[in-house]
Amino acid sequence: MMNADCYPLCFTPVYQDYPWGGDAIIRRYRRQVPPGIYAESWEVSDRAEGMSVVCNGPLAGRTLADVITLWGSDLLGVVAAANRFPLLIKLLDARATLSVQVHPDDQRADRYGGEAKTEMWYILDAAPDAAVYAGLKQQIDPATFRQRAIDGTLEPLLNRVPVRPGDAVFMPGGRVHAIGAGCLLLEVQQNSDTTYRIYDWGRVGYDGKPRALHLDEALAVIDRTPVTEALAVPRRLDGEGRNERWEVLDSPWFRLERLNLREEWTLMHDGSSFQVIFVADAPLRLAWDGQFLDLAPGTSCLIPAALTTCRLVPQHETAWVLRIMA
Repeated sequence: MMNADCYPLCFTPVYQDYPWGGDAIIRRYRRQVPPGIYAESWEVSDRAEGMSVVCNGPLAGRTLADVITLWGSDLLGVVAAANRFPLLIKLLDARATLSVQVHPDDQRADRYGGEAKTEMWYILDAAPDAAVYAGLKQQIDPATFRQRAIDGTLEPLLNRVPVRPGDAVFMPGGRVHAIGAGCLLLEVQQNSDTTYRIYDWGRVGYDGKPRALHLDEALAVIDRTPVTEALAVPRRLDGEGRNERWEVLDSPWFRLERLNLREEWTLMHDGSSFQVIFVADAPLRLAWDGQFLDLAPGTSCLIPAALTTCRLVPQHETAWVLRIMA
């Protein structure tokens, strides 16, 4: 039986001002914050250095960690045994190209330490020439890789992938990567903040000094298998009425669907996982049990696992929604 106290949760974004960021997040989604650099917006986060705090309903002011303690499997579903939200969901605005970096996968994290991090990027907006770097074009031995990183000649070895809005890039742990300038994206990742920086394009931090590199750690966890295809290929699923439903990615760590809504949609699932919806481009009403929550574009909302049926009602002619599940 569902916990009668459960309801969909929205959170106050946690912003990060990394030097490669801009202000596209706050401009596009009309967020009422002071001018500045908003490189990342942590939308749903169960991490001490950027903990989500509920901003709606009876639990407003409580942290996501608090709610997990209160609701347990009613919130998280079958992953509740870990007593931790398994994902970190962010918006990223790359005004400049991010550093070339890598994260460990599950096996290498167990072997060498750090937190495993597989991720994906859904492109929300992109400059005409925007691209990402995803993996290596060819096999390269560790000594050569190290030297190319040190002398700044690594870029020709990276697989450059042009991107446009609606593209999705899967980035398993171990794959060398960088997000290029001009990308605004939604990132879904394992709950990890382990990043090994390989090359930073000669950039300096706010203190005027080059940011630290982690070549030894990176070389231990890199998958040097050449990458020939980085973009996910969406698969159309059964829709409802005039609505469309697309499976963007189905991985062992998370799943992502895109819903193109032209009329009301009844969102149903089996209760085994929480759901997070991100309202990409138009106002949406989320209704359940005689209650409703109006969501503006750019809003993320965590729907408890126990809430197995709710309705999505577009408030304009169409709405584009991303649906994330564990």
